[in-house]
Amino acid sequence: MDRRQTLTAELIAEFLGTFVLILFGNGVVAMVVLFPTNNPGEIVHGGFTNITLGWGLAVTMGIYIAGKISGAHLNPAVTLAFAVFRGFSWKKVLPYSIAQTLGAFAASALVFWNYLPAFHHVDPKLEHTAGVFTTFPAFPSLPQAGFLDQFIGTGLLLLMVFAIIDEFNVPPGANLTPVLIGAVVVAIGMSFGGMHGYAINPARDFGPRLFTAVAGFHNNGLTDGSRVWWIPVAAPLLGGLAGAALYDFAIRRFLRNS
Repeated sequence: MDRRQTLTAELIAEFLGTFVLILFGNGVVAMVVLFPTNNPGEIVHGGFTNITLGWGLAVTMGIYIAGKISGAHLNPAVTLAFAVFRGFSWKKVLPYSIAQTLGAFAASALVFWNYLPAFHHVDPKLEHTAGVFTTFPAFPSLPQAGFLDQFIGTGLLLLMVFAIIDEFNVPPGANLTPVLIGAVVVAIGMSFGGMHGYAINPARDFGPRLFTAVAGFHNNGLTDGSRVWWIPVAAPLLGGLAGAALYDFAIRRFLRNS
């Protein structure tokens, strides 16, 4: 297989892995947001715990899809950190990021199509449900708080990813790696999910947000309402680099010399 075919296979894997991730992730949010009930005897579709568990499992499933072919980055912050600290080809950073974003966009469209009757029932004018697909700050007047939240959350993600996959550390068996990374995402959501929805992934946030703009959602944070779209793009990229650097300079350099 030549380089061009190899890159094509990797991009398809990144697209499909991110597609599966967002299908499960946005799907669980749709279940919680679009089917609320306070009526005795009706099925309760869960709350924030369901969302954190759903997103963790979503990441696990996406990694199982793409891991063998592309390394299952599924996240431009991961791709950038691997380029800076693990020798990943800089020529692939932009194509990977585009494939990830397109996968997230396509998955959002499918989730919307599936739940269209529920959207029409709960929010017929699409004024307040863009949050099914993308993230918003808990305190809109304090966007810097959301930036810090995204920075810390993605820093933790890359810190733990580098620890889990480090050949000099005590890496898990290959089949367990996706499960452990999914568990990390669950922990981040439970510990740092409130301030800005713990996107911790520019593609996961921007791809669905772009879909909400195309689909006509109001208050989408990109073309309408507060322009917060840049926070879950810029902060994860910077936070991921910080978390990866922290692991390499605080832990990996000692493991390599031991």
